[in-house]
Amino acid sequence: MMKLSEYYGRRVLVDQPHWRGTTPPAPVVVLPTMEMHGRRVRCLRCGQETDRRLAALPNGEFYCPCCINLGRVATLNKFYHVPEPNQFTVHRPVLTWTGKLSPLQVDAATAVDRGMAAHRHQLLWAVTGAGKTEMMFRGIAHALERGERLAVASPRVDVCLELYPRLTAAFQNTTMVLLHGRQELPYRYAQLTVCTTHQLLRFYHAFDNLIIDEVDAFPFAANDALLFASRQAVKADGGCLYLTATPGPALLRRVKRGELAVSYLPLRYHGHLLPRIRLQLAPGWRRAVQRGRLPASLLVQLRRSLADGFRFLLFLPHVADLAAVEPLLRAALPGHAFATVHAADPHRLTKVQQMRDGDYDFLVTTTIMERGVTFPAIDVFVLGADDPVFSSSALVQIAGRAGRSVSRPTGTVRFWIAIQCRRVRMAVHQVDFMNRKGRALQG
Repeated sequence: MMKLSEYYGRRVLVDQPHWRGTTPPAPVVVLPTMEMHGRRVRCLRCGQETDRRLAALPNGEFYCPCCINLGRVATLNKFYHVPEPNQFTVHRPVLTWTGKLSPLQVDAATAVDRGMAAHRHQLLWAVTGAGKTEMMFRGIAHALERGERLAVASPRVDVCLELYPRLTAAFQNTTMVLLHGRQELPYRYAQLTVCTTHQLLRFYHAFDNLIIDEVDAFPFAANDALLFASRQAVKADGGCLYLTATPGPALLRRVKRGELAVSYLPLRYHGHLLPRIRLQLAPGWRRAVQRGRLPASLLVQLRRSLADGFRFLLFLPHVADLAAVEPLLRAALPGHAFATVHAADPHRLTKVQQMRDGDYDFLVTTTIMERGVTFPAIDVFVLGADDPVFSSSALVQIAGRAGRSVSRPTGTVRFWIAIQCRRVRMAVHQVDFMNRKGRALQG
């Protein structure tokens, strides 16, 4: 058997030979893995129901196909679990970060801290580039001082990899663990867990407070299993803080029903509004590209930005569009250095670094660059923003690449669309909504 602490607040899968006919030592509790509901079988790890015929194993046994990537859950298994005892030694100072927050960030951080102290379910709606991570620090520090167990989760591995060193630097005296699907290090019990939202499926009533960063991002958004996991991972009286710049309809409905307290931070750290999204019609742009022509209005805008000395990101819906547009841009913009980049590009990280180093005048990219990258003083353009690949939250995130630096807190953001569509309208509305709140704060 594993160390007892490794069962704290977790559901650990145990195969039949280990649990049948044996009783684990106290305080280990044996829990079932599956429930039968008529013709359907329900997994107690991910909460998903499956038709019994699709989940059948030999000898009348069943398994869950929905979360099999975390190890097969079957009626042949049991969960071993120990209720979370919060066995931590608090070493002071808890918060070792010495940075300063702006007055608006202090207000948001205070609201977050109060919500975490009361174990409330709350939303921090802060614009891209507002400094959400630093605004968590006060609430996390006070929760750790109270001896609570916490988790900071994100749907994306790259966000977890970016958060973990920042949190270890900010809380140097706190035990911490990083968990994600590519992790090779063994699990260990820690007061602060940084993990992907998929890893929450392994926990059960573990955390006094759970923080989910980029809650709108794939794959958490609209994923019932991950939503179930986040609820199961928190104690019955625990709190949950959602962080996002682009809340989806489900979160907004919870705010409207009063299920979520909401705090807004509509201004970035430099105090400026978000650059507005401007729309430009370009019907039949993809047909024109196939015939060797780019929209004239797009070329005018690209040349204007370059002439004004500004670099830019140009987003396209699909990898195939990159290959079609690249030669046309090279012919139309001679003498300008650029590269195309997408998720499967083996040189993606190198190209991003070259853009940071100033080697490129612009990048042409897919949605892979919608988050997690910051280039100072850039413009942002999207050709085909009405394509279904762009969600409204993705479009807001893309627009948020502009205006992030003090050197140029403004910027041009323009979307070319073939037709008017709801996703684009929602993105424009969200940016305008936060700007109205920002103007009110500016007085």
